[in-house]
Amino acid sequence: MKKIAFISLIISAFTQITIAQTKLLTMDDAIIKQKTTLAPAKLKQLMWVKGENSYSYVDTKDSIDFLILGKAESANKPLKTLVSLVEINDALGNLRFKSLKTFPQIQWKTSDVFTFEAEKNLFAYDLRSKLLTKGSTRDFGDNSENIDVANKTNYVAFTVKNNLFVYDGKENLIVTNDANESIVNGKSVHREEFGIVKGTFWSESGKLLAFYRMDQTMVTDYPIIDWTARPAKNNAIKYPMAGDTSHQVTVGVYNVNTGKTVFLKTGEPKEQYLTNIAWSPDEQTIYIEVLNRDQNYMKLNSYNVITGLFEKTLFEEKDDKYVEPMHPLVFVPKHPDQFIWQSERDGYNHLYLYDITGKLIKQLTKGNWVVTNFAGFDEKGTKAFYSSTAESPIARNFYSLDLKKGKIAKITSGEGTHTFILNNDGSYFIDNFQSTIVPREISICNNKGKKVQTIKQSENPLKDYKLGQMNIFKLKSANGDDLYCRMFKPVDFDSTKKYPVIVYLYGGPNVQLVNNTWNGGGDMWLQYMAERGFVVFTMDSRGSANRGKAFEQATFQHLGTIEMQDQLLGVSFLKNLKYVDANRMGIMGWSFGGFMTTSIMTRYPDLFKAAVAGGPVIDWSYYEIMYTERYMDTPQSNPKGYEESKVLNYADSLKGKLMLIHGTADNVVVWQHSLMFLKTCVDKGKQVDYFVYPGHEHNVLGKDRVHLFNKITDYFIQNL
Repeated sequence: MKKIAFISLIISAFTQITIAQTKLLTMDDAIIKQKTTLAPAKLKQLMWVKGENSYSYVDTKDSIDFLILGKAESANKPLKTLVSLVEINDALGNLRFKSLKTFPQIQWKTSDVFTFEAEKNLFAYDLRSKLLTKGSTRDFGDNSENIDVANKTNYVAFTVKNNLFVYDGKENLIVTNDANESIVNGKSVHREEFGIVKGTFWSESGKLLAFYRMDQTMVTDYPIIDWTARPAKNNAIKYPMAGDTSHQVTVGVYNVNTGKTVFLKTGEPKEQYLTNIAWSPDEQTIYIEVLNRDQNYMKLNSYNVITGLFEKTLFEEKDDKYVEPMHPLVFVPKHPDQFIWQSERDGYNHLYLYDITGKLIKQLTKGNWVVTNFAGFDEKGTKAFYSSTAESPIARNFYSLDLKKGKIAKITSGEGTHTFILNNDGSYFIDNFQSTIVPREISICNNKGKKVQTIKQSENPLKDYKLGQMNIFKLKSANGDDLYCRMFKPVDFDSTKKYPVIVYLYGGPNVQLVNNTWNGGGDMWLQYMAERGFVVFTMDSRGSANRGKAFEQATFQHLGTIEMQDQLLGVSFLKNLKYVDANRMGIMGWSFGGFMTTSIMTRYPDLFKAAVAGGPVIDWSYYEIMYTERYMDTPQSNPKGYEESKVLNYADSLKGKLMLIHGTADNVVVWQHSLMFLKTCVDKGKQVDYFVYPGHEHNVLGKDRVHLFNKITDYFIQNL
């Protein structure tokens, strides 16, 4: 191995104030309460009121929930209590419905009326008259899923098993009636890659519904065993593995008024990806980003809603490695002939302005940084708003963009991470700010960045706890890229002592672990381990998110190689620290991190004494098509890359203590992965520890998560 030089630059370091800090985190604190009482306080259901420069949220006083209204224009205007949960429950009681335990999730329909659901009924509450009225009854049965409500008509799309229905306020309309359960309608497709999270898309008027139809009849069944049944039974899923036959997707358009469906003629080959569906403002056209199976050639196509016919390809994007469309086009208000497009074509995700003929008007943003979120426009469609990493890869700020002049203005300040909610006309936004030293500050700002009022300033929820010191810094990769790292030092740190280390890693695409947010973006369990005398280290290696295309594509066709080089750089850094005991180092990761953990333990067996790998990928040819083929191509076209990354090939080199953990119902990284590794270890005479969580899928959630992290903690304490 070549000698790797690195430069360490401390960019953020702080020590928690130690006055009165005597408590230590329990496992319940670190796992359960980190998301509730030990999380920075926030405002529940914080949102803008429709049609007004007012905001609302739910507050709790004396164990009673209240809906609160605030005015954006001035900090001097007092908050107004709109209605209490007691009043809502009294009104529900008058209509002979059950009381609610917490304030319902609301949607503003006008500035005076909000709606909510209870007992499968839609209710509307009028703040002027203080009257609650019952709207449509949404009794879809216990099997209904994927409920999607149209804004203007309140029509409801929903699925039952594999078919799609629409409730029009009077009856349930049958949209699809496929008897074969391998044909699925109205649900997300392509294993929820490419930013796909749902399967139905209402038009603006709420009268037309686009939906996915996924034919999986040609995909191999994969067994997921239900071990609670007597005898155990197989709940098979369709799981297309890399290099095998994939499912076939089409898009239908259902007209609620006529009851007819037209399927778009998306053409051949059938094994392609239909991503990021968008409606035109006049509802005559649907735009789809069509990606080939090789994922290196994307076409933005338009289709006629009435006939379903292909109209034209507006433009194409190609890449030697892969194209990853993640965002639908967004039309500019008052300019129905123009839209915003997001693309990494120049190496970083940026915004482009197009007209509907496919002509590029201008590139709107440019630089060695990433647009992370497009927020919307002002009322006139003259300004757009977005967040980016322009200040730092680990920070987020909010910007305005003059679409005509191209002028960009930064409208948030402070070193840290801003998330935001833009109001209806783009005149104000809610700024939710966090950093390593600011738990949370929520403010109302105008679109020039002036802070009008601060509506929430969270206290440090860990002020009574004795915590380890955290710092964020960066190392240099072999090719000069900055690699951001986060480290927790043990409580009562003594630089003259030697401490054991845990390296917590992921290392894969579309994930960024190190951020300038509260606790550095880390899980509270990392602090828990620092309290128990461990140095805890994390690095975002090449291949991780929000660093531009070259950084992310560095791992192409060779997953686990470049990432491992960077992680080994981090190990070298740790071993050179005088207070680190290089003979007591552990490593842990889940999913892609589990793949990295088992890879490092077997390919570099002398580095770590103990490791925990959860839900690990062991052989990429056994993982799903959409993800794997983007980063590895197919096993047929890249046999060397697949063979190089296969952990089974290195099992006989294992030396340290390794525990594998898997959920028996894992439908993402199927259980077969870790079982194959166990079988190989048995064949090679290698001892491995193993634990399964019956019935759990890819993540162990709920109360069992405490059990999981107790097991992981015990393993590291016993072996390090």
